[in-house]
Amino acid sequence: MTSPVSSSLPRWTAPEHHWTEPDLHLFPQDGHRYEIVDGSLHVAPPEPESHEAVVRAVVTTLRSAAPPGWWVCDRLGIEIGSSNLVPDVTVLRPRSSGAVWCDPADVALVVEVETTATRRFDRLLKPSLYAEGGIPSYWRVEPGRLSPLLHTYELGAARYRAVHSVEGAEPVKLDAPYPIRVAPAAWI
Repeated sequence: MTSPVSSSLPRWTAPEHHWTEPDLHLFPQDGHRYEIVDGSLHVAPPEPESHEAVVRAVVTTLRSAAPPGWWVCDRLGIEIGSSNLVPDVTVLRPRSSGAVWCDPADVALVVEVETTATRRFDRLLKPSLYAEGGIPSYWRVEPGRLSPLLHTYELGAARYRAVHSVEGAEPVKLDAPYPIRVAPAAWI
């Protein structure tokens, strides 16, 4: 006898080929993050509310400083070769294509807010793919002792180089993706 819970779950099978963007439409909007890295599926669990609060605060900070025509989006997908990534925050340049899966050439900045489940992915794998796509700026927000800790990176010769580490309530001026003042303590 099948239990009611198991019979109500959707049934699917993995493709016989590499995972591609259309395959992502098989999955429910259930809070998990479904991404493809070089044709392989990666699934992250739903994020805690504390993570979502930091994402909303980063979006608000970036939007408040954005020059006319710039777009700041949460969970906007980026297609980089055979990978489909969904950063926590994406800043698009003016006159971006507006595609559902945006072109990395339209992206000025990606931001990842790190959790225990995404730490290695956000520190190692995703930055290398964003760099491969030519995205000029990458921010990583991690939990700090007293407030979130913001690490900023700029694209150098095929990889990111660290530029700033910012923590606390004192606003710090950054130049990328556009002039902005950030105080990570305000994000909690």
